Parts: sequence; structure tokens; C-alpha cells
Amino acid sequence: MDYRIEKDTLGDVKVPKNSLWGAQTERSRGNFKIGNSASMPIEIIHAYAIIKKSAAATNEELGVLSKEKSKLIQTVCDEIISNKHNDQFPLVIWQTGSGTQTNMNVNEVISNRAHIIEGKELGKSEKTLSPNDHVNLSQSSNDTFPTAINIAAMKIIKNNTLVNLKILSDSLRKKSKEFDKIVKIGRTHLMDATPITLGQEFSGYVTQVNNSIKSIENAIDHLSELPIGGTAVGTGLNSPKGYSKKIINYISKNSGIKFKESPNKFEGIASHDSVVEMHAAIKTAATAIYKISNDIRLMGSGPRSGLGELIIPANEPGSSIMPGKVNPTQCEAISMVCAQIIGNDMAVSFAGANGHLELNVFKPLFAYNIIESSKLLGDACLSFSKKCIDGLEADKKKIKKFLTDSLMLVTALNSKIGYYKAAEIANKAYDEDISLKQACIKLNYLSEKEFDKYVIPERMTNNEG
Repeated sequence: MDYRIEKDTLGDVKVPKNSLWGAQTERSRGNFKIGNSASMPIEIIHAYAIIKKSAAATNEELGVLSKEKSKLIQTVCDEIISNKHNDQFPLVIWQTGSGTQTNMNVNEVISNRAHIIEGKELGKSEKTLSPNDHVNLSQSSNDTFPTAINIAAMKIIKNNTLVNLKILSDSLRKKSKEFDKIVKIGRTHLMDATPITLGQEFSGYVTQVNNSIKSIENAIDHLSELPIGGTAVGTGLNSPKGYSKKIINYISKNSGIKFKESPNKFEGIASHDSVVEMHAAIKTAATAIYKISNDIRLMGSGPRSGLGELIIPANEPGSSIMPGKVNPTQCEAISMVCAQIIGNDMAVSFAGANGHLELNVFKPLFAYNIIESSKLLGDACLSFSKKCIDGLEADKKKIKKFLTDSLMLVTALNSKIGYYKAAEIANKAYDEDISLKQACIKLNYLSEKEFDKYVIPERMTNNEG
């Protein structure tokens, strides 16, 4: 491989001849061969490009950067944002906990790409833009990386996670309405309970998802707070007066999302409580959806030897050996997603507790997990909605049979003949394998007419829909 020589404060470094990155990126490539290469999410890189573009405009406005240099930085940032240089960011998540090497990776790419735009050859002649003095002007890795995390997460959460959670909520709501009049047996402890409508059951799912949406929306305000301008430890050293407010205005404009200045930049750099809070809300959504998917999987079990109350869409053959088998694959996929998110939340929680003095040094881990969880949840909700929920059907015949056969309909008699007599009826019906009505008549507790008057499953649901 052909190389060129780049320099940093430690000396000369051989860098692949045509790469846009420089010495510090190359050192990181050699020092952190951990996991898959280029595992730093591209969303973080694009968020960084928004920061660097906004910083250049702010520094120009405040008179500490020339118009020419500002324009060059912004031009390259626009290229990065439009996916033109994605292959120039080879670093892994498992690096320095401040994310400094990724910050420098972005700085170096911008500097070297500007060098080329100016008609110069990489490795030759003085650079028009210094990675540190110009591209990183008024910044530190310590305030830019948490800012990049929040920008990247906000974009995904607003444009993917919340959008698709609302699609799932709408799909469940439509099914709740469709199933409103279908009376079925309820189950508690996985055992027969009193009747419920299938629509009522699904209404619970709708509320679970809607509550999750509210939790995520409530966490957005905190996540919108950016510590940018705090530089190394929160004091704002080496940033000009008025920098924070102005750069956040530019970030809001360049990202299309409204951000605001962190009220305390020491907190914003030393901790990532906003990410912990948001990920907890995403985890809450995952736990809710896990329950929903499991319920649908249980009610769809069979088709002949399970509950079989729901008919799940047949999207693909389910077995390589059993002909005709159809499995609840969408339920399984979203369940795995939920499990992954719950695991990610443990990592995020642990990372949040590991702020040491003025800096939390788990920043790349925060980035990786909040981005993965947000994307996974959004993508899975959309797939689950379109490939499962929208196509669900109720097996009314099987539902009716379970309802009719259930011993728990006897609960309707508690207020008429008392709990203990009702229990005696249920036990006799079970022991003799006869209906509740037959047992009631045998015990001379009620006539057939009286039984039919009191035991009406539809009335037991209190369904006012």
C-alpha cells in the first residue's frame, strides 16, 4: 500500500496515500483493533458535520475565523452530511471514552478535503485548514461529542422511532375497534378468567404504546439541551463570548430540529443523564411491546393445538422440515429487538453512573446504544404493524367455543347465590365434565331459566362500546 506522511504532536505517521484522514485517526486505527472496523455510527459523523459547519459559521460571525476558511469548512461538512465521504471514518466505538479520536477524524477529513478543494496534493504543502486551530476552533471533544450524541439521537427518535410507534398505535387502535364486539374468555395467571372483548384486550395495548410515546416525548426536552460551548470542562475556555447561543441557533437551523443551550454545561459534559433518561423511555416502550407481541403470539398459537384465537398473517413458510407450518415470525423478531434494547439499557445505565469528576468517559458507548435502540425500535414497530397487526384476524368460532366452555362464567352468580355455592357449581362441572348450567340444575341452586338470565357473557364485559 502506498503511504504519505502526516504529522501530529507525537511525530510522523504513515497514512494511506489517498485517505482523507490524518495522523491521529491512523494512530487510533492501529491502537484500537476492537470489534468491527468503522463501528462508530455514521449518524454521529453526520451530527459532527452539523456541529463543525455550525461552529465555522459562528466563529466567522464572531470574528475569530476568516470568511474563506469558514466557507471551506462548511462546504466539506455539506459533503459529509450528503454521504460523500462515509468511507473516510474508519474508527471503532471502543476507543477513548471522550470520543476525541472520532472528533479528530472529522477534523482531519475536513482539513484534507479542503486541501484538495484548494487544488493541492495530500501530504504536500501547508494545509489551508488546520484540524485543531481552524476546524476545531472554540471546541473540545468533551463538549462536541455529547452534542453529537444528542443531535444524532434526536434525529432518529423524531424521524423514525416516534413516527413508527404512532403507526403501531394506530394499527392496534384499528384492530381494537374491529374486535370491539367479539366476546372472549379472559385469562389471568394463564388460567381462565371472566369474559372480556377482544377489542378491550387490544385497547390495553393501544394505551401501553401511547404511554410509551408520551414518555419518549417527555424526554425530548432534556435531550434537546446541548453542552456545546463548554469546551473541555464546562467553563467555555477558548470560546468567544456569545458562542454557545449562536452555535446552537446554527445547529438548530442546520439539523432542522430545535435545540437549546444546556443550563449547566458542567453537568452536560460530566454526565449524560439526558441520554439515560431517553434510553429508559425507549426501554419502557420495549417492555410494553414485548408483552404485546407475546400476547399475540400466545393467542395465535396452534392452529389446532394451541389457543388459535387469532389468525396471524402467513408471511413465509415456517419450517424447513414441517410442511405447511406458519410461525409468528414478526412477534419473534420484535421480541428479540425488545430484548436487545433492554440489554442496551443496562449498558447505558452503567455508563451513566461512570462520570468521573468533570468528564464522563463512556461517550462512544452512549452513542452506539442510543442510536441502535432508537433505530431498532422504530424499524421493528413499522415491520410489526404492517406485517402482523394489520393482517390479524379473529377466529370467532374458536373464541366462542372457549367462552362457552369456560367455568369462570360462574363468577356472574356470586351476587345471586354467593361465592361458595358458585364455586361448588364450578367444581362439580369440572369433576363431572358437564356444563355450568347442568351442574347448577343438578345442585338445585337455579333453574335453567334463572341461569340463562344471570349468566350472559356479553354483560360481564361491561363493554360500553
